[in-house]
Amino acid sequence: MESLVTWWSRHQVPLYFGALVAGAALGLTAPGFAGALGPAVTPVLAALLYVTFLGIPLTGLRNALGDVRFLGGLLVANFLFAPVLAFALSRIVADNRGLLLGALLVLLCPCVDYVIVFAGLAGAARGKLLAATPLLMGLQVVLLPLYLSLFAGRDAVSAIDPAPFAVAFLAVVLAPLAFAALTQALAARGDRPARSIQPARSNRPGPGQLAARIPPIADGAMVPLMMLTLAIVVAAHIDEVRGDAVELASLIPVYVLFLVGMAPLGLAAARLFGQRVAETRATVFSGATRNSLVVLPLALALPEPLSLAAAAVVTQTMIELLGMVLYVRLVPLLAPNPSS
Repeated sequence: MESLVTWWSRHQVPLYFGALVAGAALGLTAPGFAGALGPAVTPVLAALLYVTFLGIPLTGLRNALGDVRFLGGLLVANFLFAPVLAFALSRIVADNRGLLLGALLVLLCPCVDYVIVFAGLAGAARGKLLAATPLLMGLQVVLLPLYLSLFAGRDAVSAIDPAPFAVAFLAVVLAPLAFAALTQALAARGDRPARSIQPARSNRPGPGQLAARIPPIADGAMVPLMMLTLAIVVAAHIDEVRGDAVELASLIPVYVLFLVGMAPLGLAAARLFGQRVAETRATVFSGATRNSLVVLPLALALPEPLSLAAAAVVTQTMIELLGMVLYVRLVPLLAPNPSS
């Protein structure tokens, strides 16, 4: 088993590409079955985030929030550079209300979930990125109505129901984070030496000992969980994209150019604040990765005349997933270690 874990850890990028292809093939050849996988996206993503959070010492997150240089670059990249680029690129679909609103919804909201996984694969400061998650989430909730009002008109804001946004954040981010913190706390208790020399009443391991066994197993499960997440997301939604492919095709350059443009803009934000290598990589990933899986419930709740917005969000998800697999290889080249 150990050799298998080592193998898939070394071949993550091609395995992720394979998962994307497999998900697309399933969704296109068996759309009825693949569509039924939609409800599985949230629990699978929550499991992936739980495994990710377990690998981060959560007790040190408060200190990470004291890094002013990291937070400064992160906020500039996500709430200044990204909105400006999103506005400029959204003009490509400005004549289609549904596409415009969908594109703006997703491009204006920085990712708070799987970005931590991809950033960690590229050697980024994922612990600091995790610590900044509540701040990123809170600011996007406050600023999204303002940006939508400026970029799409005041009526765009009134069409959005914020309740699905809150539910998705609770299920995908807060619940896995709480369970990871509980696991780490129990594991720490299980690692402590026994205070008594009296024989135990039972040979069964206690909660702390059981919890201490979870992180090594979870670490080995990271790659297959990521593959499963990618495959299910693409399989569950690719048929929706195919149905409106002609109209959605105009969004492809919007999303591709956003990924291309945010790489140098993220680097610029990081250098503006003098960030170190790991923090720079985290800022680039955060600026480029959007909150599609949390925003999708918002788009699905829009009225029928704006129904294309949901497909627009799904389209961005699939393009971004491909982009993130490439980012894992490219970002370390853009922000190399001093010794390399």
